[in-house]
Amino acid sequence: MPPAKKKPRTYDHARTRAAVLTQFGHVRDAVRELDAEQLARPSAVGEWSVAELAAHVAWIADSLAGGLARPPAAVAELTAAEWPFATASLAGKIAEAAKETLGGAPLPELYDGAGARMAEALETHPGGRVMDLWIGAMTLADFLVTRTVELVVHTEDLRRATGLDIPIDRQALAACTRLLADALALKAPGGSVEVRVPPFAVVQCIEGPRHTRGTPPNVVETDPVTWLRLATGRTGWAAALDEARVRASGERADLSALLPLMS
Repeated sequence: MPPAKKKPRTYDHARTRAAVLTQFGHVRDAVRELDAEQLARPSAVGEWSVAELAAHVAWIADSLAGGLARPPAAVAELTAAEWPFATASLAGKIAEAAKETLGGAPLPELYDGAGARMAEALETHPGGRVMDLWIGAMTLADFLVTRTVELVVHTEDLRRATGLDIPIDRQALAACTRLLADALALKAPGGSVEVRVPPFAVVQCIEGPRHTRGTPPNVVETDPVTWLRLATGRTGWAAALDEARVRASGERADLSALLPLMS
């Protein structure tokens, strides 16, 4: 008999909401400190400059508020763990929408306006509200978890491009780590490999002999930031192994064919 289908992970909506607002605030405070030379640097995210990446983060907040302003959808179509696989075809559309929405306003002004609109919208709507989104309908609670991925990953992008030590909220890091670990398990279901990202996530994946007790024969372990970089294509599997940022044991403990999950 095949194993029972695992229920999607649930998240505490209030904690996720607080994490999103906190992480957006960290980026907003850092962006205020950027000078013209730093803003003009390449961000290493496509062809965006640091200024364009920073504007995109403001758009993340503004688009969340805009999505909540639209009439709700009837039924959720996507869970948080399914979201990474629905984003690839929308990259160009998102970039154009961000450009049109934000225009050429100064970054501090963009952040103040977008942050205020997001905070007000999140105060008004419950986690069970179903949002009508480009990628498909999602509950606000699940969509907010995807915002932790966007915010934390782009915080890392900004840190590397500018040299600023921008804080990462622990709850935001936990939520995005778990979402991307669950996405891996969804992409390659099975129980032959255990992927550990302490202290936030453990999942089993890849078809093959299922582990039942004791130490699993195939184990991958890494830290949360390295996991996010692997899952989003910011670093490669071979490089992470060479730099000892990933520990992999067992003949099946090779995730190179499954990564990145999104870019």
